[in-house]
Amino acid sequence: MRRWLHRPEGSNWGDFGEDDQIGRMNLVTPEHRLAAIREAVEGIAIPLGLPLDYPRQRVFAGRNPPVLSPTQSADGRTMYGWKPTGGPIDVVNDDQVLLGLQFSTQWDGLSHYGTCFDADGDGVAEQVFYNGYRMDRDFVLPDAATSPAALALGIEKLAETCVQGRGVLVDLRSAGDNVTGMVGYDALMHAIEAQGVDVGEGDFLCIYTGYADLLLRDGAQVDQSALGACPGLDGTDQSLLTWIGSSGIAAICADNSMVEKIAGVDRCAGVPMMPLHEHCLVRLGVHLGEFWHFARLASALAERQRSSFLLTAPPLNLPGAVGSPVTPVGTI
Repeated sequence: MRRWLHRPEGSNWGDFGEDDQIGRMNLVTPEHRLAAIREAVEGIAIPLGLPLDYPRQRVFAGRNPPVLSPTQSADGRTMYGWKPTGGPIDVVNDDQVLLGLQFSTQWDGLSHYGTCFDADGDGVAEQVFYNGYRMDRDFVLPDAATSPAALALGIEKLAETCVQGRGVLVDLRSAGDNVTGMVGYDALMHAIEAQGVDVGEGDFLCIYTGYADLLLRDGAQVDQSALGACPGLDGTDQSLLTWIGSSGIAAICADNSMVEKIAGVDRCAGVPMMPLHEHCLVRLGVHLGEFWHFARLASALAERQRSSFLLTAPPLNLPGAVGSPVTPVGTI
């Protein structure tokens, strides 16, 4: 049974095949990847992720920091400073973690965000995700005995692509006007032009706002007003959304909490709460990375008068998850 008869305006549903589950990652071809590898001319690798226990001050209620605990042996002993019985000289440490998948540096999977849209033309809006996958058919809802699972669009689909390609960095901290506000098409294009950034099909657009710098510097004492002053993309700007659609970029990765900046939660009927999420994740299959850390990379690129680099950022290959921590690496 075909999942949809109508697709949202401006979407690319079906363009990569009726059963596609990776969206614009299809544009990261072997040729694009080889071109990206050629960006690594010095072999300097720079980490682009926060420690997984950051932010120290909760940004989203319900998203919790990781909790480490020791593994228990089969006979109930704690396997930390553990010595096997019988006199061997070995000492073993073994641990496990309760990990919030979207607490720190992360990828949003295409199963993370959906919308209500009448995809089958029956006059009733369904809860749909990228390429018409549906909440009532393609997800397992949690209950007391069942764990949640995305049967389609799970983060493992992104992991299978290996997520390696050409990253391009735009520094919104030095973008002139709107550096503390919602950055729409005009301000983003001004920054791209002023910084000589060449953004093309299959690229990973990386947005540096300084948000993660504050999280890392100030920890639990971070000033919320200072965080709020950091810029973010304006998902209400239709020109910006149109450019994302026409640019062919594979993903957007930002050092802030949501990529986009919202003045408040709009709960009006028929209006998406997070319009850039809806446009990217649902309509286009453009993955979003959040809470990345670009300070060292930005400095290194600026010293070399460059903006592009080799990006390697596979998520956890965790079937059924809707998001994942990531330890991205930029190589110049």
